[in-house]
Amino acid sequence: MQPDTRITLERIEGYIEGFWWILPNLGIALVVSGVFLVAAGIARRAVLRVFKRRSRPDLATMLAGAARWAVIGLGFLVVATIIFPSISPANLLSTLGIGSIAIGFAFKDILQNWLAGLLILLRQPFRQGDQIVVGKHEGTVEHIEARATLIKTYDGRRVIIPNSAVYTDAVTVNTAFPLRRSQYDVGIGYSDDIDHACDVILAAIRNVEGVAEDPAPEAFAWEIASSSINIRVRWWTHSKRSEVVRTQGRVVRAMKKALTEAEIDLPFSTSVVLLHDQTEEADGDRRRQREGWPAGDAPPAPRHLNEVVVEGGSDRSRPEEGRPPSRRRS
Repeated sequence: MQPDTRITLERIEGYIEGFWWILPNLGIALVVSGVFLVAAGIARRAVLRVFKRRSRPDLATMLAGAARWAVIGLGFLVVATIIFPSISPANLLSTLGIGSIAIGFAFKDILQNWLAGLLILLRQPFRQGDQIVVGKHEGTVEHIEARATLIKTYDGRRVIIPNSAVYTDAVTVNTAFPLRRSQYDVGIGYSDDIDHACDVILAAIRNVEGVAEDPAPEAFAWEIASSSINIRVRWWTHSKRSEVVRTQGRVVRAMKKALTEAEIDLPFSTSVVLLHDQTEEADGDRRRQREGWPAGDAPPAPRHLNEVVVEGGSDRSRPEEGRPPSRRRS
């Protein structure tokens, strides 16, 4: 028999003999693995039961998963020392400590989101069912999972936002308090009485369904706009979005009806276009610089905008230096 073949057979015999030596350890390891798996399930159910009694379902799910994997990890260490007696738990821990650094870099985002989700669930800045605004997204919180926060928008879509973004970004919780204030600006005519208009508005919205009595609604002059006096109207409703929207519709309808019945003008935006180059007698002191004319003590003679003067065969409607063109009469 050749030497290489003899060495190979000796190795195989050594493997078989080593397997028979560790076979009892494998049996014990299987039993221990089963025990730890059962213990992991018990730990998971216990954590779920404790936190669900405190009405913390999302936190219960996250911590239950963490407890389960912690028990499984401990079982892995025990099984490894049973199968390989030469390896001590200290060596395993040191190896895992070095490996955990690499794992941490590889799964940095996952661990960051998990820790952010845990902090959100522990501090509870918002809860499941709250309506929040995160960045450009607004909706109702469905779940806070280990990786992300799930939001259902008002138009029936789901937005999945990483927990790290939720934790570091500014979050507006619209349902943090029972009541929420809304406002609307109403424009009235310049000739209308402001106090009377405010009284009419308040009388109209006090009895509107959804408007809270305390704090009471208020109306006051807010702005002198280009074509109206704007009155700002404020009222309080339930903080949920559906109540805010429905109540605002009722309030606007009630204000329009009441102001119309009180014969208060509701002007619309207007604009004035002057087809005029400031060259007429009514423009005042023509020695000052005006639109289309230079300043000086000898300004051009006034003329009508549509006047056309033809002298010496030249069309004076064409522009000349220091003088704007006249326009042909239509």
